[in-house]
Amino acid sequence: MEIEIRDLRKAYPGGVVALKGLTLTIPPGIFGLLGPNGSGKTTLMRILSGLLEPTSGQARVAGYDVRTERARVREVLGYMPQDFGFYPNLTAYETLDYFALLCHMDDARARRARVEEMLSLVNLSDYADRRVSAFSGGMKQRLGIAQALLNDPKVLIMDEPTSGLDPEERIRLRSLLAELAGERIVILSTHIVSDVAMTAERLAILHQGNLLFSGDVEELLAPLRGKTWIIDIAEEELSEVRERFFVTGVFRSATGMQVRVVAEKMEHPAGYAADPTVDDAYVFAMKHDGNQGETS
Repeated sequence: MEIEIRDLRKAYPGGVVALKGLTLTIPPGIFGLLGPNGSGKTTLMRILSGLLEPTSGQARVAGYDVRTERARVREVLGYMPQDFGFYPNLTAYETLDYFALLCHMDDARARRARVEEMLSLVNLSDYADRRVSAFSGGMKQRLGIAQALLNDPKVLIMDEPTSGLDPEERIRLRSLLAELAGERIVILSTHIVSDVAMTAERLAILHQGNLLFSGDVEELLAPLRGKTWIIDIAEEELSEVRERFFVTGVFRSATGMQVRVVAEKMEHPAGYAADPTVDDAYVFAMKHDGNQGETS
């Protein structure tokens, strides 16, 4: 089971091209999809879920064509969109019960058990009878995760799932995704690099509708090994360091600033070697148009 995307293109009225001939294979496990806002991530998710028609190209989800077999795709897929609209006057329980009916869960007893199981999974059991209009953004996010899991999907697509979650909820979600993966495909689409770095086995980076990288985390990091450094400086030196080096991150320290840079060699007296991170590689990919990694 996998997702196969071949030469996928999506052009919107007005000339905006969101996807520019994307070719990508997504295997079982947690797959991270990284990219800034406007990179084409949400367009791709909506095409894979059958909500949007591609302009050209092909995409198959678990063997089903997203154009001609949409009903079969929806049977195996759970989708949590970035922006979802719940009926505000329904309670959390009523909301999931409604979505369960849309998933053809007609047995009332089995449906109730599944809804209660999902509420517990996302830590909303105590709020089952509260109206959604009274929910915080994070609670609505958790409810969105629950609805995506109702039909026990073989393919789970989550578009910015940690948006609005506090640190504890984000950790809980990461653990949940790890438990859910197994033989299932879980696509985690986000602009938060740390979410992908801590959960995904493989990832892709999109930028302006193009694929910059596809592979596992080690493939992404490999070109930066031996070329990543930390420089400890005073704050007033930052401008000079930016002029001399490719900077991937700046952090405050007890003595001033720590600057992470990528360079062939270190020519600053306060610089020392560091292991590359996914953040370093992501920033490098954005700047260098993806020339440091393989694509597929």
